[in-house]
This record gives sequence, structure tokens and C-alpha cells, in this order.
Amino acid sequence: MGLYSFVSVGGVGLIVWGKSIAEFTMVWQPIFELRMVSHVLMIPAAVLVVAGNLPMSNLRKYLRNPMLLGVTFWGLAHLWSNGDLASIILFLSFTLWAGFKFLRLGVQAKAGDQGMTQQVKNIWELLKWDTISLISGLSFYVVISLFHGQLFGVGLDFVQTY
Repeated sequence: MGLYSFVSVGGVGLIVWGKSIAEFTMVWQPIFELRMVSHVLMIPAAVLVVAGNLPMSNLRKYLRNPMLLGVTFWGLAHLWSNGDLASIILFLSFTLWAGFKFLRLGVQAKAGDQGMTQQVKNIWELLKWDTISLISGLSFYVVISLFHGQLFGVGLDFVQTY
């Protein structure tokens, strides 16, 4: 494990620790009946985050950095379902960072930046990695959704009850 990885894991640990000790201050009350919006946003977020970590696919070819777009969707989903101040600061920070970075990379690409020079000539190779991204991303979403309570302390409710 390199120094960069060690520092990154430490940073994530500090973020989790800071969020856990933050005073709970409710800013707005999320609309309970519309909580499915978060689930709908998390499906492409999971697929895009996985696609950003796999070899060249159509998603990477056309989006340049699908992981940043996935982090943006992840942040929006969590902003939609969390109304406390600490959550707003945390998720808004990630959403703004990823969204601006994604847009900036797109501007650079249009300005002639070669960035991704990796070329794949076989369309079947691109489709193979798109399929792997889709299946792995959906599997990732299901696992995180089912074990969200055990992993993050907040369980998810998929059934609409009145």
C-alpha cells in the first residue's frame, strides 16, 4: 500500500469520523413519499462508478470520466434524502467537486485536449466492458442497498407504507 493510498484511506476515515461527531441540526425535512428518487439516482451512480474503474468502454469513451458523473449522482441522491446540516455540507461538497470536475474535463476535451488516447478498434470489446459495467454496477447497488444499515448505520426502506 503506497503513501497516497494510506493518506486517502486516512482522509476517508477523518470524513466518516467528522460526520459521526457532528451536531445534528435539521435544515429541511426530506419528503418521505419521494424517497425513491434517491434509489433511482443511485442505480446509474453505481454503474458509472464501476465503469470509471474498468478498461475502455462506450461509457468511458463518450463520458470521458464516468466515475465523476457517478459521484455527482451519488451526492445528489444523498442530498435528496438527508436534510441535516452535516450531511448537506458533506454531500454538497462531493457533488460540487465532482460536477465541476466532470464539466471541466468536457471543456478540455472540446478544446482539443487528447486526455484519453487509448483507442479500442473492436466494438465488441467496448460492448463487453459496457455489459460488465452494467452487471457489476447493478450488483454493487443491490449489495450496498441491502447492507446499507450495517455498513453506514442507516437502513433503507424500499417498501412504500402508508
